[in-house]
Amino acid sequence: MAQDTDGGNRGQRVAPTRHRAGGHESAWSLGSEFAWAISDAGVLTRRNLRHIVRLRELWPFLFLQPLVFVLLFSLVFGGAIQLPGGGSYREFLLAGVFAQAVAFSTFPTTVAMAYDLHLGLMDRLRTLPIHPAAIFIGRTVGDIVRMSISLAVMALCGLAVGWRIDDGPVRAVGAFAVLLLFGFAMSWVGAYIGLIAKSVQSAQGIPMIWLFPVVFVSNAFVPTQSMPEPLETVAEWNPVTAVAAAARELFGNPNPFKAEGTIPAEHPVLLTVIYSFVIIMVAATLCTRRMRAVGR
Repeated sequence: MAQDTDGGNRGQRVAPTRHRAGGHESAWSLGSEFAWAISDAGVLTRRNLRHIVRLRELWPFLFLQPLVFVLLFSLVFGGAIQLPGGGSYREFLLAGVFAQAVAFSTFPTTVAMAYDLHLGLMDRLRTLPIHPAAIFIGRTVGDIVRMSISLAVMALCGLAVGWRIDDGPVRAVGAFAVLLLFGFAMSWVGAYIGLIAKSVQSAQGIPMIWLFPVVFVSNAFVPTQSMPEPLETVAEWNPVTAVAAAARELFGNPNPFKAEGTIPAEHPVLLTVIYSFVIIMVAATLCTRRMRAVGR
């Protein structure tokens, strides 16, 4: 029989210890740290995806809500708004609806994170040998899958009401990639808000306070040229404006914003990528610090 070397804990499973310090006793490396985070994040991502399948209450947000957005805006405003320089408003509109959808991805992430926190799941996860970043990566990557489903539903509905991709399939894939990147960044924002929310009920209301002004003070639904001067300047540098303009440029849809000749108008794709990575870095840092504070 093997000798008991763990201080009387024979038969008990001892959680593996991962070292981060340097020296001969440490087996830590950047590669092992990354592999650890990805492995644990994969487990939590599968858990979040199962929730999407099993919780049928979420299905209307996946399928019905995107249809409502596309049909409501295209049929109600489709003939009422004239674009500077001409062009189909419905083709202009769809990129804005896509941008709104990925920006609103903050909301379900906030609620889900707050629910897990107040349910006690976070406390349970902290007792396990799990990488701290995996909690947030698993949540946000699961949200990318949910966003992909919503975008696919909206795209099919858009094709039915007259939207077309006019610049080839390769650039269209690039447009959806840019949209998902920004949605991924907004999910990180939602994760942080969920951590600081005092309750699940407050988590349901906090995103709406700032999401609606951010989305509607942009070129998502109307050209910025129609806005008053101070508001137009704010809208030009709004991240949602960059996302919508980038999608229109890659889809080959009408994009009157480009005629303004400003930096955001001429480089929307680059600006969207910069905005997204800055948001991810800031939100990830805040999530990590907040998680440590919650754990004390």
